[in-house]
Amino acid sequence: MAKITTIIDIGSNSMRMVVFQKSSRFAFHLINETKNRVKISEGCYENDGNLQPLPMQRAFESLKSFLKISQALKSRKIICVATSALRDAPNASVFLSKVKNELNLNIKVIEGTKEAFYGGMAAVNLLHQNEFLTVDIGGGSTEFSFVKEGKIIDCISLKVGTVRLKELFFSKNDIEGAKRYILKELNSITDLNNEIPKTVVGIGGTIRALSKLIIQDSNYPLDVIHGFTYNYEKHKTLFQKIIHVNSCDDLKDMGVKKERFDTIQEGTFIFDTILDALEINRVITSGVGVREGVFLSDLLRSSNGRFPTNFNASVRSLLDRFELDSKQSAYFGNNAGKIFDVLKPLHNLEDKYRTLFVIASKLHSIGSTLNFYKSNDNTFDFILNGLNYDFLHTSRVTVAHIIKFSKKTLPKYKDILAFEELLPPLEDLQWLSFMISLNLNLNQDFSRTHYAYTLEENVLSIQADEISYLIKSTTDKIELPQNLELKIL
Repeated sequence: MAKITTIIDIGSNSMRMVVFQKSSRFAFHLINETKNRVKISEGCYENDGNLQPLPMQRAFESLKSFLKISQALKSRKIICVATSALRDAPNASVFLSKVKNELNLNIKVIEGTKEAFYGGMAAVNLLHQNEFLTVDIGGGSTEFSFVKEGKIIDCISLKVGTVRLKELFFSKNDIEGAKRYILKELNSITDLNNEIPKTVVGIGGTIRALSKLIIQDSNYPLDVIHGFTYNYEKHKTLFQKIIHVNSCDDLKDMGVKKERFDTIQEGTFIFDTILDALEINRVITSGVGVREGVFLSDLLRSSNGRFPTNFNASVRSLLDRFELDSKQSAYFGNNAGKIFDVLKPLHNLEDKYRTLFVIASKLHSIGSTLNFYKSNDNTFDFILNGLNYDFLHTSRVTVAHIIKFSKKTLPKYKDILAFEELLPPLEDLQWLSFMISLNLNLNQDFSRTHYAYTLEENVLSIQADEISYLIKSTTDKIELPQNLELKIL
């Protein structure tokens, strides 16, 4: 696969481009994202699905600009897909031919089930969840993929989209007609005879916009959309407020961005109707979708569409780009596991914290790339904003705080107030803080010493063939959790 790959997605409402750069075989990071609301489907649903000249020209001009950006970034591979508007349009060949002849770009028009599959592919690889139903609301259609035990078992596409409903129903003030139409289409979901998952993974601009409003309204401590989880019933009032809003000024006052004014009501109405009809309360917001699914289908084509076991693209990408010494990182991760395991009878932490502790130990030094004296603070910010994929919000916040508190003193309650709802109890965080402080201290001389750990009652003994005076003298200064004694032999 090309080191830099461009994915362009032509939707009914927006055209989006993402550019990914690989840092190793399966690791990658985003280096550009560009979008333009060209509204290529504007007016088509009132004209037998035919694309109109002006929207086609807008899309063509945007594609020209996208290709210039891709070229400037030295992208070696471009994959362009188009969804509902082009697959439904009788005159789609007019646009496709023009782009092929004048821009030398082949656009792949994908079927609705394939579009649903790509959304599921992105979610199953880049979200920490194994059983869910994706709901991807677009301008012309809405796609669903059923995921069970980490596998996509069914995909379906319905002709329910924000632009489509706006032109067919909302512009005529036929809200009841719109609801009947959606519910009739949803019969296709129940006809599949699949058990409806209890969790929805929401994809698309409307659902991301809703999540941003919920984050603002609830004073949520982390300003990150991907992985944000909420209870639909708890925020149903906000949904209804948006659906029944009277003016754009009201939307602005609520915090809705101007670019969403024209479709936010229709999109919210669609999502509200789906969640209510399928009786689903738990919503996980996805910052990834079709574009990432297309990219991953190419990247993972030789590995059955999944990352290797225990592989995380975000962790590997950060290490590829910012770690100071790969052997040191590996040593810290290995030593972290030993420390966690030997102290298990005392800290009684769940096994998920072992994974997070190992990750924190590997990543702790990446902030030194920017500023050695602010390494922990830099790494804290890196983790909160850089662990983009396959991490719960609680997990990324916990990893960031383990690193932040990798000092000789244990965190106090006042230190965690801002993120308290996403963090483990203070006592658990203190144990994690102590263990990473110990781990880092034991290898501060970069010797990668092989240590033997034993725990007898409440005494942790550490032994090695040779332990330097530097390590012995500084280990004594580490603040210990209650009921723990430390001996270096």
